[in-house]
Amino acid sequence: MIRIEQLRFAWPGERADCLALEHLEVPAGKLLFLHGPSGSGKSTLLGLVAGVLLPRQGKVELLGVDWGTLAPSRRDARRADHVGYIFQQFNLLPYLSALDNVLLPCRFSSRRRARAQLHAGSAHAAAAELLQRVGLGQSTWGRPAALLSVGQQQRVAAARAMIGSPEVMIADEPTSALDTELRESFLELLLGACRATGSTLIFVSHDRQLATRFDMQVSLAQLNHAATTQASA
Repeated sequence: MIRIEQLRFAWPGERADCLALEHLEVPAGKLLFLHGPSGSGKSTLLGLVAGVLLPRQGKVELLGVDWGTLAPSRRDARRADHVGYIFQQFNLLPYLSALDNVLLPCRFSSRRRARAQLHAGSAHAAAAELLQRVGLGQSTWGRPAALLSVGQQQRVAAARAMIGSPEVMIADEPTSALDTELRESFLELLLGACRATGSTLIFVSHDRQLATRFDMQVSLAQLNHAATTQASA
């Protein structure tokens, strides 16, 4: 599902690479727990996997296609079709309601809209079901995202990522704003949804106690040759 080869990435204006990964492969349907200290490049790697960023060297493939071979518009369309992304900062549209934020992927992707309709009869019904499953009552669905609590916004972001059963789910510290009880129910929902649909999951967290729930564990600090090289220089 995901293959990375000889990846090198540096931010504009930086002389040194912040990421240098020789090889990483995530098979279809696997749940990967990615951990590493703050500043190790976890969020950057997720952006590369989703085609939001491109490496300066090497390749990142999703479903057998190298992101670097696609024009920007095709990358955007492919991401909308195949990737559900729970951003660390949520990236909700503040003026849209919780329900309309969840529906956004179905507006950008006919593929995900069709899957949502097949599952629940309509995209609207699928969004409502997901909001219920992440623990948001109907009274919050029409509320603008800007008026929701941090925890509520995080759950809306999760529902948005899951609608239409994308082949790849990417979650960047998705439980950071949740208390223990909500964290457990959220994890059950996310992992259960991925297993039910066969979605591949890359889940980033600093909380390694969660790792036992996943099929694979990867330490970015151990994978990242750039960090090792800089430390020894």
